Amino acid sequence: MKKTTLFALLLLGYTTVFAQPVEMADAMRSSGKIYVVIAIIVVIFVGLAIYLFSIDRRLKKIEKEK
Repeated sequence: MKKTTLFALLLLGYTTVFAQPVEMADAMRSSGKIYVVIAIIVVIFVGLAIYLFSIDRRLKKIEKEK
């Protein structure tokens, strides 16, 4: 019970730190550049996911051969 309460308090404290407005993000959002940043991040994460799934398939294939 103590761990759950402590975790909830830490999580609430953590989220309030990032809830403050960021001037750079506001400027990027107003000029439309934030969508470019988000698109690049999505492309990187999708590429990493595809790469990891392909490695996993290769490893499973190698494990079946042995």
